[in-house]
Order: sequence, then C-alpha cells, then structure tokens
Amino acid sequence: MNLSDLTTMELIDVDLKGTTKDEVIDELIAKLDSAGVIKSSRKFKKAILKREKENSTGIGFSIAIPHGKSKAVLKPSVAFGLQRNGVDWESMDGTPAQLIFMIAVPEESAGNEHLKILQMLSRKLMDETFREQLLGVQTNEEAYRLLSTIQ
Repeated sequence: MNLSDLTTMELIDVDLKGTTKDEVIDELIAKLDSAGVIKSSRKFKKAILKREKENSTGIGFSIAIPHGKSKAVLKPSVAFGLQRNGVDWESMDGTPAQLIFMIAVPEESAGNEHLKILQMLSRKLMDETFREQLLGVQTNEEAYRLLSTIQ
C-alpha cells in the first residue's frame, strides 16, 4: 500500500487557514466531504472528536494525525494539510502541529486498515529530512509528489 492509494490532489492543502485545532479539523473534513470520501461531515467530525478526547493525536515533531472510524466514511482516505504557523494540538512534546494528516476509515473495515495507515505514516515521518522537505513544500502538487513516496 502506498499513500497515493489513499490520497488525491483534492485532499491536500498546503495553506491551511485555521488557527485552532477545531478549525483545522473542519478544513480537512471539508476536503474529505468535497472529494466524496464521506457522506456526513457532522458524523465524521463526531468520530474525530471522540478519538481526540481519548488522547491527543498530536504525536510531536510538529505532526498531528487525527483519525476517525465512522459509518459516514465511504472509502479509506488520508487528507493532508500544512499549517505553516502551527496549531496547538496538545502534542506530547509540546510542539505546535504543522503537518496534519487526517485518516478516514469506514467503521466496518477499521480494524487493520487505520493501523496500517498509521504505521506507514509514522515510519516515514520519523525521518527528519522527509519532515523538513514536507514543511518546505509550496504547492499542493509538490506535497502530493512527496507524499506519494510514502509506502
């Protein structure tokens, strides 16, 4: 599995406007909605917020990986956003989240699917050079090309 199997150009935004965790979550959910990945923004947001209440998905290194399993999700997908100034995501290391990956998986296939996606992302994101390259992208196209190397 490659990340390019789960994301498209329309699921990428290298210029997120939101300045709070909630605003960024809404922006990425809107991307998933307009791409036809989810059938209910409200229901999917409920799943995302439920997961955030359990534990922050801010993993440190300026990365957050909010994720939700929901019947509202039509197919496994990943939306990516870059918030250049960073957003407080209550990360373990206190760094504001700049690289935000939102994972959406259908509830019925959630078991292994979201874990595989998390594992794939985490492995690549531990590479400092890769994180720096991602932080430096200027266009959605550049981000997509870089994200397509994740497998």
